[in-house]
Amino acid sequence: MTVNSSNGAPLEVEIGALEGGSADLKQYGGQVVLVVNVASKCGLTPQYSGLERLHERYAGRGFTVLGVPCNQFLGQEPGSAEEIAEFCSATYGVTFPMTEKVDVNGEGRHALYERLVTFADAEGHSGDIRWNFEKFLIGRDGQVVARFSPQTEPDAAEVVSAVESALV
Repeated sequence: MTVNSSNGAPLEVEIGALEGGSADLKQYGGQVVLVVNVASKCGLTPQYSGLERLHERYAGRGFTVLGVPCNQFLGQEPGSAEEIAEFCSATYGVTFPMTEKVDVNGEGRHALYERLVTFADAEGHSGDIRWNFEKFLIGRDGQVVARFSPQTEPDAAEVVSAVESALV
């Protein structure tokens, strides 16, 4: 996936995969991707189920969820890569790809999130990630097309509608 900068130029972003190696975001080029910062010990963690259903429902049409573990919100993602992968698979049946654990806010913010946080959600919020499970929908052209608050469920009408529109 190439996320375009605010001037429309492609922004090449490297990020590691959860279980080693590179997630190689370029492999998602031309796909619709829902990027979600995730955590295993959060009140919103059950959203993994809805994310997996969304992934399964639209994967055949060029869509994927990309989980991005982050431990910046009250230490709610403390595990190792192996522990995170095992938890997600065993507890929620997660099959969508996951990246390495990264920072989404602050001085150590990952380059992917440097670009994503400039996009405002429907309420006008841009800037720092508010909590675990904030969602960004990236269109096939690499443009961010929607941002959803952490409390917005993956199967909410506005998320499904945005995914379907981006897949057209």
